[in-house]
Amino acid sequence: MRAAASRSFVALGLLLVAAAAAAQPSKNRKPERTRSFKCGGVLTGLSGFIGSEGFPGVYPPNSKCTWKITVPEGKVVVLSFRFIDLESDKLCRYDFVDVYNGHVNGQRLGRFCGTLKPGALVANSNKMLVQMISDANTAGNGFVAKFSAAEPHERGDQYCGGRLDKPSGSFKTPNWPDRDYPAGVTCSWHIVAPKNQLIELHFEKFDVERDNYCRYDFVAVFNGGEINDANRIGKYCGDSPPAPIVSEKNELLVQFLSDLSLTADGFIGHYKFRPKKLHTTVSPTTTTTLPVTPSLKPTVALCQQKCRRNGTLESNYCSSNFVITGSVITTNTRGGSLHATISIINVYKEGNLAIQQAGKNMSAKIVVVCKQCPVIRRGLNYVIMGQVEEDGRGKILPSSFTMSFKTKNQKILNTLKNKRC
Repeated sequence: MRAAASRSFVALGLLLVAAAAAAQPSKNRKPERTRSFKCGGVLTGLSGFIGSEGFPGVYPPNSKCTWKITVPEGKVVVLSFRFIDLESDKLCRYDFVDVYNGHVNGQRLGRFCGTLKPGALVANSNKMLVQMISDANTAGNGFVAKFSAAEPHERGDQYCGGRLDKPSGSFKTPNWPDRDYPAGVTCSWHIVAPKNQLIELHFEKFDVERDNYCRYDFVAVFNGGEINDANRIGKYCGDSPPAPIVSEKNELLVQFLSDLSLTADGFIGHYKFRPKKLHTTVSPTTTTTLPVTPSLKPTVALCQQKCRRNGTLESNYCSSNFVITGSVITTNTRGGSLHATISIINVYKEGNLAIQQAGKNMSAKIVVVCKQCPVIRRGLNYVIMGQVEEDGRGKILPSSFTMSFKTKNQKILNTLKNKRC
């Protein structure tokens, strides 16, 4: 069976070699003959092909071949594997192809072996290095890949990884949403906001091979533009989306890696830029700006207060930093507090609340500091008034005003929306 597949791969390889040869300058070339690839080289231009030594024949043992690719300044290198057949090993320890950003000491974009083609790989500049190493034993037919130049802004939309610098946007795993992401993929999205802004990041859908320690397939998010464990915000896998993330400064790096075994649906993530300090535009004579409140932990004194709602919608409106109506879609108890996700029905006063939007759906995170006061339950609708933590989550104290939402409340809330506090 493998022999039959190998013959078909070789036939494909011959076509690719012919295409590669046709792409070369015609001087001193005999058009009726195809040429096999050499071991490594320096390549420049808008596009071209690279391949293992002797392809489509079996590559030699004990070899190390290095290709340095350069496309025009202002472009980025995109590498797409057309065919790969190297000795298969789960960790690619024997025969493999490594792909790096830049020509010297660059970040490795991935290591590949076996016969599963990775998704397109994108460098963060106009330079890329590809290196193939083989040991003394089992071999295959090698690989062929095409390199091409792309505009930097295309990277996040069309390929796996890239630079994202628009005020908002999305990124997703290869093949999303039609089928599972491929094995053996490394994608890095570098999100860059203006110097005076931060980045909010959230995942709408998330399904990455589950492991207690996320050792196999995972998403890692880093503050800054480099993969550095000291700046890692988190490492995620499984089928529960990570909590929304806000960068410390104006750069985030999102890395996705899949190994050579099981795969899953993948994910789609969204980001948007926001000012470092959120201000409310107000009339100086009639309105005061409510500050972001510091984080509070549940204490005995705080949580022993009587849990009863004081006042009315009208009397609590101005003293609240945000006012929304919504349905509780998730709840999770942590350290005596209740963390909840609210699917928003309407926003009457946004304040500093971090609101996530995916299509027409809006949601927000809130923390009920004392989990039993006020009581909110999953699946029910509420009017929620409260303050905001430093990370943009809503904070609900025993003194905050919440109540079950009824359609008749809308008229009062619409009137309050236009009220000057």
